[in-house]
Amino acid sequence: MDSAAAALHSRYDLVRQRTVRLSAPLSSEDAQVQSMPDASPAKWHLAHTTWFFETFVLAVLGERAFDPTFTYLFNSYYETVGAHVDRARRGLVSRPTLAQVHAYREDIDARLCNALVEDRLDSQLLRILELGLHHEQQHQELMLTDAKHLLGTQPFHPAYRNDLASSDRATVAPAGWLDFAGGIVEIGAANGFAFDSERPRHRVVLPPFRLASRPVCNAEVLAFIGDHGYAEPRFWLSDGFAIARAEGWRAPLYWEQGDGQWLQYQLGGLRELDPAETACHLSFYEADAIARWAGARLPAEAEWEHAAQNVAVAGHFSDDDRLHPTAATGDGLRQLFGDVWEWTQSAFGPYPGFRPLAGALGEYNGKFMSSQMVLRGGSCLTPGGHVRASYRNFFAPATRWQMSGVRFATDGGQA
Repeated sequence: MDSAAAALHSRYDLVRQRTVRLSAPLSSEDAQVQSMPDASPAKWHLAHTTWFFETFVLAVLGERAFDPTFTYLFNSYYETVGAHVDRARRGLVSRPTLAQVHAYREDIDARLCNALVEDRLDSQLLRILELGLHHEQQHQELMLTDAKHLLGTQPFHPAYRNDLASSDRATVAPAGWLDFAGGIVEIGAANGFAFDSERPRHRVVLPPFRLASRPVCNAEVLAFIGDHGYAEPRFWLSDGFAIARAEGWRAPLYWEQGDGQWLQYQLGGLRELDPAETACHLSFYEADAIARWAGARLPAEAEWEHAAQNVAVAGHFSDDDRLHPTAATGDGLRQLFGDVWEWTQSAFGPYPGFRPLAGALGEYNGKFMSSQMVLRGGSCLTPGGHVRASYRNFFAPATRWQMSGVRFATDGGQA
């Protein structure tokens, strides 16, 4: 096994073990429940990420299936692989048990690691293995957001973990503005690992623009609420205002009032809202409305990436084991990476010259390039080392259960 394969072997062990650790605070009952159609049970995440390696690596090597029924039960959306359980019904799959899913993981891990040691993976399979590790890191974040929705919408708001610290109270100064000249710039992934949707690298023309020095904090959302922002249609896109009225949005997800103060559910339980912390769990519609209320707009994804290209990928990620945004401190562009995913005004679509991966893996991103909006930067639930300036996350505009926030932008010369 050469050094590159050895490094991949070591990373495989680390990623796979971390998924199990993230699931450990959940009971077997927690791991079974699906709190809404967009979320998945933790048991399903544990099994599906294993299915990925079994289907796209071991099966290509001619390895036997652990259980032929798992091909159907834990396929997510790969139509070219075969039929699958409807996403909204994943929580109804009570068998196999959680213990059997862990046995599945152990079996696939042992056989895949043996294949690595025996140098049975060619360059193409090694690339698929690397893709599978990034895929599993995506599911690590989803496991946390799905667990938060499961627990945070229960009557007594049980904590995912009771040992998660709260941040010290801070005072956040008003956001400043950083100017960018624009021009002909390049965006998209160049070298190293990237998803197919990040390529090819290409040129875009950007007029001058400004970005806020930090994302919006809770105090600014409170001001929007105090100005009756949720009830004022002139701030909202039509679809967003209709959804806000239909679903009774009066504040971000997980906010509630009690004893005359605002409270917020975090993975550490229900806690007093900190006005200085970066605001999270905002939908695209809310982010856009708050920006309009403030006399600003959302950045285009090309603006965001151009601004981030020379910024170190450092911030509060899930490795910090806080699992909640902090207050933005420091100088310059703060919290571009980590803390919260930042909505952009850009729809998730193909770059010029986009080519999906060959075979079934071509379904990974390309088939979702419709009715989704792009987010950038990662969050406090994203594994460290998983994001980069070119990374394009995407969700439907009404999505609130993700760790998403907003950074304002304006055209150049405006404040």
